[in-house]
Amino acid sequence: MTTALYPLTLYYDSACPLCDTEMHNLMLRNQAGQLRFEDVQASGFACPEGVTRDALLTLMHARTAGGQWLSGVAAFEVAYAAVGLAWVMAPARIPLLRAGMNALYPVVARNRYRVPGWVIRTFFGKALRRAAERAAAQQCTDQCMR
Repeated sequence: MTTALYPLTLYYDSACPLCDTEMHNLMLRNQAGQLRFEDVQASGFACPEGVTRDALLTLMHARTAGGQWLSGVAAFEVAYAAVGLAWVMAPARIPLLRAGMNALYPVVARNRYRVPGWVIRTFFGKALRRAAERAAAQQCTDQCMR
Protein backbone atom coordinates (compact mmCIF):
# COMPACT_ATOMS: atom_id res chain seq x y z
CA MET A 1 0.00 0.00 0.00
CA THR A 2 1.42 3.39 -0.96
CA THR A 3 0.68 6.61 0.84
CA ALA A 4 -0.75 9.56 -1.02
CA LEU A 5 1.88 11.99 -2.29
CA TYR A 6 -0.27 14.92 -3.33
CA PRO A 7 -0.93 17.56 -2.44
CA LEU A 8 2.73 17.86 -1.49
CA THR A 9 3.70 20.66 0.88
CA LEU A 10 7.08 22.23 0.17
CA TYR A 11 8.89 24.07 2.98
CA TYR A 12 11.25 26.67 1.59
CA ASP A 13 13.45 29.61 2.60
CA SER A 14 12.17 32.77 0.89
CA ALA A 15 15.18 34.73 2.20
CA CYS A 16 17.38 32.66 -0.11
CA PRO A 17 17.30 34.02 -3.69
CA LEU A 18 18.01 30.57 -5.15
CA CYS A 19 15.27 28.87 -3.11
CA ASP A 20 12.75 31.64 -3.70
CA THR A 21 13.38 31.60 -7.47
CA GLU A 22 13.04 27.84 -7.68
CA MET A 23 9.79 27.87 -5.69
CA HIS A 24 8.44 30.70 -7.85
CA ASN A 25 9.17 28.55 -10.90
CA LEU A 26 7.25 25.65 -9.33
CA MET A 27 4.38 27.95 -8.27
CA LEU A 28 3.93 29.17 -11.83
CA ARG A 29 3.86 25.58 -13.11
CA ASN A 30 1.52 24.30 -10.39
CA GLN A 31 -1.57 24.42 -12.63
CA ALA A 32 -3.06 21.22 -11.20
CA GLY A 33 -2.63 22.40 -7.60
CA GLN A 34 -0.54 19.38 -6.62
CA LEU A 35 1.86 21.53 -4.58
CA ARG A 36 1.41 23.67 -1.48
CA PHE A 37 4.09 26.14 -0.40
CA GLU A 38 5.13 27.06 3.13
CA ASP A 39 7.63 29.87 3.60
CA VAL A 40 9.71 28.97 6.65
CA GLN A 41 10.79 32.64 6.92
CA ALA A 42 7.23 34.02 7.01
CA SER A 43 6.19 35.77 10.19
CA GLY A 44 3.89 33.52 12.14
CA PHE A 45 5.22 30.34 10.51
CA ALA A 46 4.40 27.44 12.79
CA CYS A 47 6.79 24.54 12.50
CA PRO A 48 4.89 21.30 11.87
CA GLU A 49 5.24 18.41 14.25
CA GLY A 50 7.99 15.98 13.38
CA VAL A 51 10.59 18.45 12.11
CA THR A 52 12.52 21.44 13.44
CA ARG A 53 12.80 24.89 11.89
CA ASP A 54 16.58 24.40 11.72
CA ALA A 55 16.09 21.20 9.71
CA LEU A 56 13.70 22.99 7.34
CA LEU A 57 16.31 25.72 6.81
CA THR A 58 19.15 23.23 6.34
CA LEU A 59 17.70 21.14 3.50
CA MET A 60 14.63 21.29 1.30
CA HIS A 61 11.78 19.42 2.97
CA ALA A 62 8.41 18.28 1.70
CA ARG A 63 5.52 16.54 3.39
CA THR A 64 3.29 14.22 1.43
CA ALA A 65 -0.48 14.13 1.76
CA GLY A 66 0.02 10.89 3.67
CA GLY A 67 2.27 12.63 6.21
CA GLN A 68 5.63 11.24 5.07
CA TRP A 69 8.61 13.61 5.22
CA LEU A 70 10.95 13.84 2.23
CA SER A 71 14.12 15.90 2.12
CA GLY A 72 16.83 16.87 -0.32
CA VAL A 73 16.85 15.14 -3.70
CA ALA A 74 13.77 13.02 -2.89
CA ALA A 75 11.72 16.18 -2.18
CA PHE A 76 12.74 17.73 -5.48
CA GLU A 77 11.94 14.53 -7.40
CA VAL A 78 8.35 14.47 -6.21
CA ALA A 79 7.89 18.24 -6.58
CA TYR A 80 9.12 18.35 -10.16
CA ALA A 81 7.04 15.31 -11.08
CA ALA A 82 3.96 17.12 -9.74
CA VAL A 83 4.35 19.90 -12.30
CA GLY A 84 5.18 17.68 -15.26
CA LEU A 85 8.95 18.12 -15.05
CA ALA A 86 9.97 14.65 -13.90
CA TRP A 87 12.65 14.67 -16.60
CA VAL A 88 14.55 17.36 -14.63
CA MET A 89 15.23 14.80 -11.91
CA ALA A 90 15.62 11.78 -14.24
CA PRO A 91 19.36 11.53 -13.51
CA ALA A 92 18.44 10.77 -9.88
CA ARG A 93 17.10 7.40 -11.04
CA ILE A 94 20.63 6.29 -11.93
CA PRO A 95 22.15 4.97 -8.68
CA LEU A 96 25.63 6.45 -9.15
CA LEU A 97 24.26 9.87 -10.13
CA ARG A 98 21.77 9.79 -7.26
CA ALA A 99 24.59 9.12 -4.81
CA GLY A 100 26.45 12.11 -6.25
CA MET A 101 23.37 14.32 -6.09
CA ASN A 102 22.70 13.26 -2.49
CA ALA A 103 26.31 14.10 -1.59
CA LEU A 104 26.37 17.42 -3.48
CA TYR A 105 22.97 18.81 -2.47
CA PRO A 106 23.84 19.48 1.21
CA VAL A 107 26.93 21.40 0.07
CA VAL A 108 24.82 23.54 -2.26
CA ALA A 109 22.18 24.02 0.46
CA ARG A 110 24.80 25.15 3.01
CA ASN A 111 26.19 27.68 0.52
CA ARG A 112 22.94 28.77 -1.11
CA TYR A 113 23.21 32.40 0.02
CA ARG A 114 26.54 32.68 -1.80
CA VAL A 115 25.17 31.73 -5.22
CA PRO A 116 25.57 34.79 -7.48
CA GLY A 117 22.47 36.27 -9.08
CA TRP A 118 23.80 35.64 -12.59
CA VAL A 119 23.97 31.89 -11.84
CA ILE A 120 20.36 31.90 -10.62
CA ARG A 121 19.24 33.84 -13.71
CA THR A 122 21.17 31.47 -15.98
CA PHE A 123 19.56 28.35 -14.53
CA PHE A 124 16.08 29.70 -13.88
CA GLY A 125 15.58 32.76 -16.10
CA LYS A 126 14.45 30.92 -19.21
CA ALA A 127 12.44 28.39 -17.18
CA LEU A 128 10.66 31.18 -15.29
CA ARG A 129 9.80 32.98 -18.51
CA ARG A 130 8.36 29.79 -20.00
CA ALA A 131 6.42 29.03 -16.82
CA ALA A 132 5.03 32.56 -16.65
CA GLU A 133 4.00 32.46 -20.30
CA ARG A 134 2.33 29.08 -19.82
CA ALA A 135 0.52 30.28 -16.67
CA ALA A 136 -0.66 33.45 -18.44
CA ALA A 137 -1.89 31.46 -21.43
CA GLN A 138 -3.72 29.03 -19.15
CA GLN A 139 -5.30 31.89 -17.22
CA CYS A 140 -6.45 33.47 -20.48
CA THR A 141 -7.85 30.13 -21.66
CA ASP A 142 -9.68 29.61 -18.37
CA GLN A 143 -11.15 33.12 -18.40
CA CYS A 144 -11.97 33.10 -22.11
CA MET A 145 -13.84 29.79 -21.76
CA ARG A 146 -16.28 31.24 -19.21
